Amino acid sequence: MTRKAKTERKTAETEIAVSIDLDGNGDGEITTGIGFLDHMLTLFARHGFFDLSVRCRGDLSVDGHHSAEDIGIALGDAIREALGNKQGIVRYASRHIPMDESLAFAAIDISGRPFLVYDGGTMAPMIGDYDTELTEEFLRALAFHAGITLHVRVLYGTNSHHKVEAIFKALGHVLHDATRIDPAIRGVLSTKGVL
Repeated sequence: MTRKAKTERKTAETEIAVSIDLDGNGDGEITTGIGFLDHMLTLFARHGFFDLSVRCRGDLSVDGHHSAEDIGIALGDAIREALGNKQGIVRYASRHIPMDESLAFAAIDISGRPFLVYDGGTMAPMIGDYDTELTEEFLRALAFHAGITLHVRVLYGTNSHHKVEAIFKALGHVLHDATRIDPAIRGVLSTKGVL
C-alpha cells in the first residue's frame, strides 16, 4: 500500500506545494522562507520517519502568519489524503518528548473529528524570525485539515526554542506511531466502522 500524497494551495497570500510519504525515511526538503519553521518541519519529518517536501512563497513582508497557517492547511490535507481509508492504522498515540530542560507532551487520535487542545505555556515572542504564536496556528490548521484530534502541552521549560522543538518532535513521533499498520486490526479501530 502506497501512503503518499501531494497537495498545492495558492491564495493571494501564499503559494504552497507539499508532498508526504508516511512510510518514508525521514528525509525533509523544506523551504518556507522562515528559518526556524524550516528547522521545525525538518525535524518533524525526521522524527516521524516521513519523507516530506514543503515549498512556500508567502507574504513575509506582512509577517509569517499566513505562511505558517497555510502550510498547516496544506500539510493536513496531504496527511488526510495519504491515510486513505485508514484501514488497519493504530489510530491513537501519545508521547512525552524532552529537549534539554523542556518537556512536551502530545496525544493524537486519527478520528476524523478535528480538534486541538494547546497549552504552550509562556514563550518568548520571537525565535529568530519565527513568531511563537504561530505554533498554535500551525497545529490548529494541521489538525483540522488532517481530521485529527490533537492535544499538545509543554509541561515545563525555560528556553522557547527548546519548548517548540520538543512540540514538533512529539508531533512527529505521535503521528508516526498512530499511522502504523497493525495486522491485528481488521478494518478500522472503531465500533462505527469508519474513521
